[in-house]
Amino acid sequence: MSVSNPWLKPPAGDVGFLGAPVHPDPTTVDASVAVLGVPFGVPYDMRGVASGASQAPEAVRSSAARLAPFLDHHDFDVGGPLLGDPPLRLVDCGDVSADPRDLDGNAARVTEAVRALLDRGAVPIVLGGDDSVPILVLRAYAGHDAVHVVQIDAHLDFRDEVRGVREGYSSPMRRASEMDHVARVIHVGQRGVGASRPQDVADTLAAGNVIVTAREVREAGPKAVLHHLPEGSASFVTLDCDGLDPAVMPGTSAPMPGGLSFDEAAGILGGVAQRCRVVGMDVVEHYPSLDVNGITSLAVVRLIANLVGAMARAPGRGLDGRA
Repeated sequence: MSVSNPWLKPPAGDVGFLGAPVHPDPTTVDASVAVLGVPFGVPYDMRGVASGASQAPEAVRSSAARLAPFLDHHDFDVGGPLLGDPPLRLVDCGDVSADPRDLDGNAARVTEAVRALLDRGAVPIVLGGDDSVPILVLRAYAGHDAVHVVQIDAHLDFRDEVRGVREGYSSPMRRASEMDHVARVIHVGQRGVGASRPQDVADTLAAGNVIVTAREVREAGPKAVLHHLPEGSASFVTLDCDGLDPAVMPGTSAPMPGGLSFDEAAGILGGVAQRCRVVGMDVVEHYPSLDVNGITSLAVVRLIANLVGAMARAPGRGLDGRA
């Protein structure tokens, strides 16, 4: 299956994330980090085929464009120019296109696009899309080193099925746990109530996964999460916008008070990059129509920047250690 055009389309206005060069063919990418938009996942019904989260990749890129002129300036979050010296090579592959008449094909194209980036030695930064997207992304890591998944989310997302759908937005961490190449899931930021039943909580713990609630992060800081990750391990971060407090990320469909602060989330991402080998990240469940003054899009941009900036300063930069 081809993952180049017409299945990859350039970002709006041919403007890449943070001004990165646009390269809408992941099979020929030559970069350390590659941004990929995945607006569409696996819907529960027709209303979810193009949910409000499908607008997020464009909104995030638009916010990032404001910061593009400052890439060579001092970034106080990372202690120097964002991409380091020498700079990490960053490209934007555009968005995986979708056909509403071919949901299975849409899902397969996401996995193939991510797999192509991994085969090229690039670390994918995926802009979702709803929370079914991590399933499609993580499937691409089969055949690579075992991955520790750090999930920042208000919810466990460990339902087995909802109305007969097993790959929807309530199930990504259960499906991830069933993948042979996923070593463990560290759930981070849980609070309040959501779709999880008591059995779902018992099931994820029985599978060897870990739950670090938002309260535990608030009391102990990022180390509450980081000590669960073996040093040097391959780690993938999946960030649901409702994992952060609504004051930081209001533009999400299921806001819940008491979430992580920006600094707590940034501390976790930076710590993962310093302690582990980051092999990818996705951001999901951003609904631009629910945002306030673009603050969620900006927070997403800055958290990605914090992770990439930390990767640029970590030993063994990128998936294959390339500069």
